[in-house]
Amino acid sequence: MSGLTHLDHKGEAHMVDVGDKAETQRVAVAEGRVVMQAATLAIVRDGEAKKGDVLGTARLAGIMAAKRAHELIPLCHPLLLSKIAVELEIDEALPGVTVRAEVRLTGKTGVEMEALTAVSVACLTVYDMVKAVDRAMQIEGVRLVHKSGGKSGAYDLADPGPAA
Repeated sequence: MSGLTHLDHKGEAHMVDVGDKAETQRVAVAEGRVVMQAATLAIVRDGEAKKGDVLGTARLAGIMAAKRAHELIPLCHPLLLSKIAVELEIDEALPGVTVRAEVRLTGKTGVEMEALTAVSVACLTVYDMVKAVDRAMQIEGVRLVHKSGGKSGAYDLADPGPAA
C-alpha cells in the first residue's frame, strides 16, 4: 500500500521486521530553532534564567530523548545508539537558539526519529526554561538535514533526491 513500510497489505500499522536487514553505519542529523524576544535571549546567553542553565539542561534533555524515542513513537525500534550529540547555539540574528542533533549507530534501522526527537525535546526544554518571561516563543524548522546508511541511501537537505 503506497510503499509505506509501516503499513501492511491491509493498510494497518505494524512494526517493520528488520531481522533480515544488513547492519550498516547509520547517521542522522536534525535541526530546529527556538525564536524568542531579544531580551529573553539575553537571559539565556547571560545565564540568568531562574530555572538554571538553559543550554546545558536542553542538551541533556535532547540526549535523553534520543535514547527514548522508541517509547514515544509507537513503531520505532529500541536501538543501541553509539553516539548522540546535541549542540545549542545562541543566534542573535533570530533572535533565539538553534539546535542540532547528530545520532549514530551500526545497526539494521535508521536513526532519523532519534535525531528529530532529540531536537524537538531540546527545543521544548529551552521553551520550558524561560517561558515565564516569554510565552510567545516559537519552535520552528524542526527537520532532518542529513541521513546516511541503509538500503535507501543518503539524504541531504540541499539534495533531497536519491543517492547516486
